[in-house]
Amino acid sequence: MKTLLYKNTTISYTDSGKGTAIVFLHGFLENKKMWSDYVDFFSEQYHIITIDLLGHGKSDSLGYVHSMEDNAKVVHEVLAHLKVEKAIIIGHSMGGYVGLAFAELFPKNINKLVLLNSTSKADSHEKKINRNRAIKAVKQNYINFVNLAIGNLFSENNRARLTEEIEEAKIQALKTPLQGIVASLEGMKIRKDRVLLLQKNLFPVLLILGKKDPVLNYEESILQIENTNAKLVSFDDGHMSQIENKKELKTVLLDFFE
Repeated sequence: MKTLLYKNTTISYTDSGKGTAIVFLHGFLENKKMWSDYVDFFSEQYHIITIDLLGHGKSDSLGYVHSMEDNAKVVHEVLAHLKVEKAIIIGHSMGGYVGLAFAELFPKNINKLVLLNSTSKADSHEKKINRNRAIKAVKQNYINFVNLAIGNLFSENNRARLTEEIEEAKIQALKTPLQGIVASLEGMKIRKDRVLLLQKNLFPVLLILGKKDPVLNYEESILQIENTNAKLVSFDDGHMSQIENKKELKTVLLDFFE
């Protein structure tokens, strides 16, 4: 594990391998450990970087709101520290929001972008209300909130098949401090709509979706790449493609990296 200081805040990251730089960004209630299999698989060919986003894993919280721009600046700081000028970014869910913010803030530093079970759309009014409910719920019963939140990310038909993986995801999620959870919910709630960024076709984009994603509506999510050069890959499962579709995802990513 390696760390650096960003605005007096400890940021935890890993880097291994050589070649084209690829940054894996986890989602809400996750951390960089989630990418362990992918690091082992890809670091033989590429320079693989994983980062704990603000208030997650072993990275500290920066404040009461962790905006996607704050997290994007953290990613930029890590890349600058590693002397990486350009990187492919893979962002799962919230990590995708951070990847989009990074692309907007630092367009010269992005090579390609993978939105994994993620969206360039801002929160709807209904979604913002749900974020506020989530903030209230996690303050009332932290453990119950985390356990429910993680279980609900997987498609129903995978919940029995992946019991061990789901339990491990819950264990990792429970390492996320309350402040990190609330600050991230606040940050996601206020994030910008970046559909127009995709439509500019400034860099290659791959959108990966689950048809039975309980979090993102599949049909609505496809609309964001209309009139763009973005590629679409669809799996028949839920929001956790990096776990539910691990083997297929590695193949898809390899193709996109080349």
